[in-house]
Amino acid sequence: MKLQCVLAALCVAVGALAGKYTREFNEPEPSGGGGDDGQTVEFRIAKLNQVWEKAKRLQLSPVQQSELHSDLKIQEKDELQWKKVKVEGLDEDGEREAQLRRSFNVILAKYGMDGKRDTRPLESNHLKDHDTQEGDVFDDPRLDKLWNKAKISGKFSSEELLSLKREFQHHKDKTHEYNILMDTVSRTEEIHKNVISSLEGDAKEHVLHQKHTDLKQKMRDLHQGFERLRKLSHEGFTGDSEFREPRVIELWEAAMRTNLSDAELDSLKEELRHFETKVEKHSHYQEQLQLSHQKLRHVESLGDKEHIRRNQEKYETLAEKTREMGYKMKKHMQDLSNKISQEGLRHNEL
Repeated sequence: MKLQCVLAALCVAVGALAGKYTREFNEPEPSGGGGDDGQTVEFRIAKLNQVWEKAKRLQLSPVQQSELHSDLKIQEKDELQWKKVKVEGLDEDGEREAQLRRSFNVILAKYGMDGKRDTRPLESNHLKDHDTQEGDVFDDPRLDKLWNKAKISGKFSSEELLSLKREFQHHKDKTHEYNILMDTVSRTEEIHKNVISSLEGDAKEHVLHQKHTDLKQKMRDLHQGFERLRKLSHEGFTGDSEFREPRVIELWEAAMRTNLSDAELDSLKEELRHFETKVEKHSHYQEQLQLSHQKLRHVESLGDKEHIRRNQEKYETLAEKTREMGYKMKKHMQDLSNKISQEGLRHNEL
């Protein structure tokens, strides 16, 4: 009898341990499903859910929260794809894994969730190293100087100034991302100095080399982007400008630097026009989301419960739609960027 009880207990224990390492445990059911506690799970990867739950407790604006959600969805897609690649033994040097870790760190820093939001100083080798002055818009003296000159130049209509401001903001965001990557490389190098195992050291040396390559490319992109802003600020928009959105312009200019044929460029141009429409639609939804949030806060101050409920439903529906569009737009941009890079490499090999 005692033996039967022991065997039964062992079976229960083994079953519990097996459950701990199932895919369902480590990759929770996505939004729409629920756990035993009835809470919905937004992502299939636990660490992404932890970031999302933390973000909901922070004072992020509705647009920031929406942007974070789409960034996390892209990260989720890439990590799930990498897991399949790893199983097939196609990431032996760990380069793809290092890129994913880097992109995750960028997300944390971008939204102030890396634990350094208020304490991390900008080091002297970062691109932004100055005291904020009254009237600063972009927290970068070079951008602010260009922007203020452009505003009073008389070369831009109100609509063109809005487009120009989007381009300046895009450059500011890219500079911020560069600084995050610079900080990550600095910390990785510090860890690398303390490595004892030569094998582990070789692996980290490869990761560091890749990060330095990324830094050089981002620095080149930043210089090209700033030169374009400088020229645009002095000369204004020309009638033959192909695109209006900064991200689309960046992709088109990257394509122009490759050896693509005229026919291939024409095909890509058409695809970029469709993408630009998607970007503009997403920007419109972001504006509507911000307005909806402001209206909800106003209604809440009035205290009418039914009115609050209706506006809350509208706001949540709009927020979900904006997040969905944001993910699709960023995925499309990722696909286009990869396509341009691969086509450029293929032509260079030929």
